[in-house]
Amino acid sequence: MEIKKTPKADLENKKGLFTEIGLALVLLGCFLAFEWQTKAAEINIADMPDEVAVEDEMVPITKQEEIKPPPPPPPPKMAEVLNIVTDDTEINEELEILDSEMDEDTEIEFQEVEVEEEVEEVADEVFVIVEQMPTFPGGDLELRKFLAQSVKYPVIAQENGIQGRVFVSFVVNQKGEVTNVKVARPLDPNLDKEAVRVVQSMPKWSPGMQRGKPVKVSYTVPINFVLQ
Repeated sequence: MEIKKTPKADLENKKGLFTEIGLALVLLGCFLAFEWQTKAAEINIADMPDEVAVEDEMVPITKQEEIKPPPPPPPPKMAEVLNIVTDDTEINEELEILDSEMDEDTEIEFQEVEVEEEVEEVADEVFVIVEQMPTFPGGDLELRKFLAQSVKYPVIAQENGIQGRVFVSFVVNQKGEVTNVKVARPLDPNLDKEAVRVVQSMPKWSPGMQRGKPVKVSYTVPINFVLQ
């Protein structure tokens, strides 16, 4: 037999009412929570006990006095001892002086000692600065003319537009000959080769002199290559 409920006893009809009541209670609880006030505890400083100052025990610092070592004893004085020796030995030997048989006419022969003068030989070394430097025939002006007239500008360097200055070093020996020609500051292989060729074709120089003797002297000349 199916049990029938009356509409008044059905709680589903009152579901909305219960929901509203629950929301009202929740809002009321939240409101009370925000409005709730706690009393701040007041602390009276006067009632607090005085702080007890704890004094650290101060340990006095004691420093032990340094014990200085006693000064070294003075060196003992050396007593001067004089040994007196008695010499009772009699000297019977007489000093004989022999007369040399030399008169005013006696000739004394002196042997001549030949003193060889030490000749300072200048070592075969190359000097940089000497008393008299080597000179080109006619001087520096003729040297510049010789270089300007002897230089042939390489065609490859002209086409590539290469120009500048090449420094060539060489040695003027005791005979004034130009030797050991080499490039001191290169510029271009073609220009360097031409500069060496020109220096090697130089005539003999006047050799450098050191203490009146000809010596080897190192020399450097710049050769300019300028396109016109």
